Amino acid sequence: MDKALHDIINNFDSLGSDFVVGKRNKIKIIPYNNMFLNVKRFKNPIFINGIIYKFFRKSKAERSYNNAKILIEKGIGTPNPIGFYENKPAFRLLDSYYICEHLQPDYVFKDFFEKHFDDLENILQQFAHFCFKMHENGIEFLDHSPGNTLIKKVNDNKYEFYLVDLNRMKFHKEMDFKTRMKNLNRITPSEVMIKMISFEYAKLYGKTEEETFALMWKYTSKFYEKSEKKSQLKKKFGIK
Repeated sequence: MDKALHDIINNFDSLGSDFVVGKRNKIKIIPYNNMFLNVKRFKNPIFINGIIYKFFRKSKAERSYNNAKILIEKGIGTPNPIGFYENKPAFRLLDSYYICEHLQPDYVFKDFFEKHFDDLENILQQFAHFCFKMHENGIEFLDHSPGNTLIKKVNDNKYEFYLVDLNRMKFHKEMDFKTRMKNLNRITPSEVMIKMISFEYAKLYGKTEEETFALMWKYTSKFYEKSEKKSQLKKKFGIK
């Protein structure tokens, strides 16, 4: 990592502009060498996890960087990775940082829940192709949620897709049908959207539309039912 990037890490709180400020992590957009960087700071893990990350397991920042490199090698869209940094004193990991080129999307997948899009079916069909390519390459994206797919409009009929929040992935030699369908269970609670995605995926995989939709919708319904129950419990006990 060059000196300019080290300076960015050392002065993270005073540079650039806030992009995402969450309970666990913070993302800032910071200018660097005629581009803008997207710099994500992962919060300090609890004490025991800090020891595990220091000696036994790769940090979220390193996993994000390594996974981004794999995605790019396999032709799967993600913002260009620049590097990572870990604050590791003698006995445990403290904070860590993942740095990539900032990509300004036209849409984030979750935008499709909030407004009408005339070209939605075409976008979702192309998204099915993107997911199929990812699965054909043995990539199981464990955080495949609607906030983690960025979309760029190339022209009136063509879209490109980019994955973010990359620290949780599994890589397989092959992915079976059930694993593929379960991997799409978080992307949308909309039955109509699942139909559009699953019907196109069925053509690519060689399954019937009915079978593909039934399994994808089964996993989706289970995920969102569980998520809703968890949300209700939190409300009941006043947990934010």
